[in-house]
Parts: sequence; C-alpha cells; structure tokens
Amino acid sequence: MFEITAQMIQAFAILVSLAAFGIAAWMYTWVKAQPSSNKRIAEIGKYIQEGANTFLKREYILLARFTAIVAVIIFVLLPHPIWAGNIADNIWMTISYIFGTILSALAGKIGILVATIANMKAAEAAQKGIKPSFMTGFRGGAVMGMAVVGTSLLGVTVVLMLVGDATSLLGFSFGASSLALFAKAGGGIFTKTADISADLVGKVELGIPEDDPRNPAVIADNVGDNVGDVAGMGADLFDSNVASMAAALVMATALGGISGKNVIMVFTYAAIGLLASIIGVATARIGKNGDPTKALNSSTYVTTAVFAGLTALTTFVFNLEWRIWGATVVGLLVGTIIGVATDYFTNDNKPPVRAVAEASKSGPAFTILSGFSYGLLSCLPALIGIAVSALLAFNIAAPIGVATGQETQYGMFGISMAALGMLSIVGMIISNDAYGPIVDNARGLAEMGGFGEKVIAITDELDSAGNTVKAVTKGFSISAAGLTVIA
Repeated sequence: MFEITAQMIQAFAILVSLAAFGIAAWMYTWVKAQPSSNKRIAEIGKYIQEGANTFLKREYILLARFTAIVAVIIFVLLPHPIWAGNIADNIWMTISYIFGTILSALAGKIGILVATIANMKAAEAAQKGIKPSFMTGFRGGAVMGMAVVGTSLLGVTVVLMLVGDATSLLGFSFGASSLALFAKAGGGIFTKTADISADLVGKVELGIPEDDPRNPAVIADNVGDNVGDVAGMGADLFDSNVASMAAALVMATALGGISGKNVIMVFTYAAIGLLASIIGVATARIGKNGDPTKALNSSTYVTTAVFAGLTALTTFVFNLEWRIWGATVVGLLVGTIIGVATDYFTNDNKPPVRAVAEASKSGPAFTILSGFSYGLLSCLPALIGIAVSALLAFNIAAPIGVATGQETQYGMFGISMAALGMLSIVGMIISNDAYGPIVDNARGLAEMGGFGEKVIAITDELDSAGNTVKAVTKGFSISAAGLTVIA
C-alpha cells in the first residue's frame, strides 16, 4: 500500500484518455483500409455521407447560435451576478460551458465520419462471411465509443486541473447537455420521420421491399440511422457520463477538498472504466459462424469484470474507502442487470419477441397490443434497478460519515458513485450502440448493391443483433440518466 496524490491520478486519467484516442485512430485506419471495390455501393454510400454531414452542419450552426446566447447569460449570472462577486468565476464557468459543447460536438463528428465509411466496408465484407463484416462494423462503432469516453474524461480532468474548482464542472456538464438536446431530439425526430416515410412510400404505396434502391427515401432513412443512433445517442451518453463525474466530483470536493481521497477515487474509477472499455473492445471476437449478439454481450461482461477487479485492486493498493467501492459496484451490477433484462425483451431468440411475432398472425391490433404490453413490462427492471441501486448505495456509503456527522452527505456521494459505476463501461456500451446503425446501413447497401440473398441473410443477422444492442443502450442510457439526476 502506498499514497497517491490527486495530481498523479489526474495525469493517469489524461494518459488513459490519450490511449483511447490512439485506439480510436488505429481502428479508424483499419476500417478505412478494408477493401472497397463496388462502385454502386460507393455511390450510395457517398449520398449517405453527404446527407449525414449536411444534417450535422446545419445542426451545429444552430447549436453555435444557441451556445452563444446561453454563454452570455452564464457569463452575466453564473455562478453569481458579475456585479456581485469575482468576475473570474463567471469567465471560467462560461469557458467550461463552451468547452463542453465543443468536445461533445467533436465526438459526434468523429462518430459520423467513421460510421459512414464503416457501413460500406461492412456491406462488402459480408460477401466474405459474417466474421469480417462483424469486425468491420464493431470496430467502426468502437471508434465512437473511445472518442466519446476519451473526450469526456479528458474534458473533466482538464477543466478541474485548470480551474481548481469543481463547481465549474457544472458549466462543462451543461454544455454537454445543450448538445445532447439538439443531437438526440433533432436526430431522433429526423430518424423516425425518414424511417416512416420510407416505409409508407415503399411498402404501403408502391409495394416494393425495404431498402429498395428505387425508393429515394431509403437514403434519408440511412442518414437518420447515423445522425440519430450514432451522433445522437453518443451525445446523450457523453452528457450522462460527464454529469455523473461532475456530480461525484462536486460531492467529493465538498467532503474532502480538491486533493482529497474522494476526488482520487472518482478519477481512479473513471480512468479504470475507460481502460476496461479498451480491453473489452480489444477482446471482441466472433467465430466463422458465430452469434453476433453473444459476441457483443461477452465483450460487455469482460468489461464489467475487468472494471470490478481493477477497482478492487486499486482500492486495496491505494488504501481507499471500501464502502465507496461497494456503492460503485452496486451501480455497475444494476446497469448490467438492466442490460440483461433489456436483451431478454428485445432479442429475437427470446420468448417476448417470438410471442409478438406469433401475435402478428392474428392481425396488426394484436401485434400492437402485445408489443406495447411487453414494452411496458420491460420498463420494470430499470425502474426497480434505479430505486434499489440508489437505496443500497446510500446505505453502504452513509456510515463513513458517522464520526463527523456527515452520514447524509456521504450517502449522497455513494449514490453519485453508483451512477459513475453504472456508466463506467459506457465506452463499451457506445461501441455496441454505434455498431447497430453501421450494420443496419450495411444491410441496406447490400440490398441496393444487389449482393444476393446469402449476403443479405448475413447482414440481416448482424442487423438483428444491432437492433438488440441499440435497445439495450437506450435502457442503459435512461437508467443511468435517472440515477445521475438523483445524484
């Protein structure tokens, strides 16, 4: 056992963030280097790229205007009116806010950049089998996962090191929330509008198959997959990750100062979470005829186990508080359970999906009622999980403050650490989520490129796994946000 300083662990967090950027750069280069020879695929893929980039450009222009207005308001009023205190506090809060929006936008742009390349590569790789197509799609998604968590951890660390006041992190978190509002809501609305329009025109009015190249709305549908499920969900989880770290650090500094052991624990666990995600991404493998859903879930379980093991080891070596570790692991385990429950309700090999499919034989009314009922039921594990994790984390951490009369404060710190624990594997979660729209696009490109039934069957299997992990991510995101709000 030996002592470690906050400055040392902050330097470690920066190094891990830079390592994540290095992994992302390598995977981007690997994806880009995959063979691409079909001119039809390249042409359609270019349309999707142009559409996604045009949407992002327009969205970011509007965001820049919104950011400028809010930045002026923050400068004048937060953390106090400029005429009532030190103006430097307002300047740093404003800079932190702008920094948060920029980093979140950067992560989204990186995700779109690689996703609109990986979809073409994955479509062509499917001609060689499920394994190369899966690896192309997953590594494309992993670029987004590493970029989001790397930028969020780096941003929080840099802001705290420069300003030396955890309150300024609230500005950084608010900046991330601003972009999440635009990216998730705007991208999500565009996604569903384009999806429904493509189905109405193609399937209902003209009676042509999904992803048929004769339907121009299919391009808009594929663009929507990228801006909603890659950039949008990435911004949402960037916001949740930053908010959980900010909440934990504000509580930590209030309890033990900017250089106390509580701050050390927050940075240590956050950095280990990113390191565990890097290891999880590196272990993602699928056999020649393997199951993509099992491969994605296995990598998530590896990430979870690595995080729990490494945090336990560092808690012992650095002589940190075991009760805080316990509260963190509660959040981690509840997040994993929520993911497993969501997988049960959305996996096409599990009873709920098969029951809805069976109900569809009786008509659309039974399909809607059955699906909606299972949808409501699927919310129950997340609701119970949030309540149980908050209650357990509070009661595990509260006894630390008995001697100083700070039971409530340490209990709330425990809840914030549970939120941090739930989001500790967010790098892996985002990688899985971004994989979804990439293979979804790949399926459409394979259809439009005329690759044949065998290739389309492979992309269908990959797409099915992608739909499941997208649902898991949404459940995970909402649950993490709920726990973060409590924190």
